[in-house]
Amino acid sequence: MSEVIQTIKGVVLMLKNIPAIVSPELMKTMMEMGHSDEIVLSDANFPATTCAKRLIRCDGVMLPQLLETILAFFPLDKSVKYPAVLMSVTANETAPPIWEEYRRIIRQIEPDFQEFEHIERYQYYERAKNAFAVVITGDTSFRANLLLKKGVVRP
Repeated sequence: MSEVIQTIKGVVLMLKNIPAIVSPELMKTMMEMGHSDEIVLSDANFPATTCAKRLIRCDGVMLPQLLETILAFFPLDKSVKYPAVLMSVTANETAPPIWEEYRRIIRQIEPDFQEFEHIERYQYYERAKNAFAVVITGDTSFRANLLLKKGVVRP
């Protein structure tokens, strides 16, 4: 990781060891979130503008890379059974390979992670509308959307 120089509302931020794909807006949003707030990491096809209270653009970023990067800062909620939620597939569809990649990434950083919650597409959209923020990426993988519930940082 290298030094990143970015601005937020005209103020230059110079910090070390913050990956360049974590914009000041994304870092600020994660810091403002409280316990049990939710953030959606969305693929490029997700109706992010329609659903988002706060929309953060990460164009050109792939979701697994973003997930791995933000989990270094973002604790998952250990007080719930499912701190990570996926949009379920229909009866005619198979589970996308990206889901296994998410599982591997999450377990690498959060070893106690068990399983994803799967909810129907329109229920997922409604839940996204209540999320603290939606981060739209350039990822075009099938059913790549991932909702994360924030946990607590303990000393």
